[in-house]
Amino acid sequence: MKAIQNTQPAHGVIKTHNGLLISALLASLLGLSSMQGFAFDLKGVLKEAAQKELGQSPEAPATDAAQAQPATTSGENTTAAKASEPEFNWKNPSKEEEIALGREIAGNLLGAAPLVKDAALQKYVNSVGRWVASQSERPDLPWRFGVIESEDLNAFAAPGGYIMLTKGLYRKLNNEAQLAGVLGHEIGHVVKKHQLKVLQKQQLLNIGAGFLSDKYAKDNKLASKAIGTGAEISARSLDKSAEYEADRLGLSYATRAGYEPYGLTEVLQAIGQTSKDDGSVALLFKTHPHPDERLVALGDAIGNKLDNVKNGKTLENRFYQLKN
Repeated sequence: MKAIQNTQPAHGVIKTHNGLLISALLASLLGLSSMQGFAFDLKGVLKEAAQKELGQSPEAPATDAAQAQPATTSGENTTAAKASEPEFNWKNPSKEEEIALGREIAGNLLGAAPLVKDAALQKYVNSVGRWVASQSERPDLPWRFGVIESEDLNAFAAPGGYIMLTKGLYRKLNNEAQLAGVLGHEIGHVVKKHQLKVLQKQQLLNIGAGFLSDKYAKDNKLASKAIGTGAEISARSLDKSAEYEADRLGLSYATRAGYEPYGLTEVLQAIGQTSKDDGSVALLFKTHPHPDERLVALGDAIGNKLDNVKNGKTLENRFYQLKN
């Protein structure tokens, strides 16, 4: 088992103003291959996103772009842009397609619940999440983590490595090992492509049934529909077997990362003690097996396999405390 390391904390994902141009901004903010040492220029990203929405080159000022190109209607610009989009391969998506789809789904989730305005919090959660993700079978994904403004107790994963947990759930945590366990569970969903497989099945059924006869319309409208559906799947339910598998993987990844193995089980116990009438757990209890069921399944799967695991870290002294 590897000892926990003090890796350099990575920059967190940064929220846009009022969800402005959310899809274009997510492509700029979340699509970075590396955020180490990255000086974030919000004004520049907003300007670039606005230029892209208007069909202008982000490298050239608006006046130059207008002089260089003949006047066109916004509809023509939109049609030309869509015509150049490659067709999404639903049968066997590439890693790049998976990441692009997840980025857009994450955008939909952020549109409903923005990131908490605490850069130090986001940086900390990204640092822990990426360390745990490095212990998984897919360490090469561009993993992004964030805490969103919601008092519900929940966490969400989108294909390609986009993971968010609610502020309400973060409040329930007492140490870094518990955070690692929660993030590990969501990492497990991404590693096993649980959400992506549901989307693939839905879209292939739609295509096979002749959902749209025109190939161009089929490509774009189905992709658009999938993005919305993907946000709902990420926020709602997978089948029980997927949740149980993610629990096992989450515990395994956190243990490999050097944490106390039972961080996730402690969180499940705390959530299980919440009244079913409490609004903060309404969605979680509706879309997941009850925490008690998950604990039983996890206990059965683990047995005595962790009896010899020693010196797991909880790191409560390093755990980032919310400011409000």
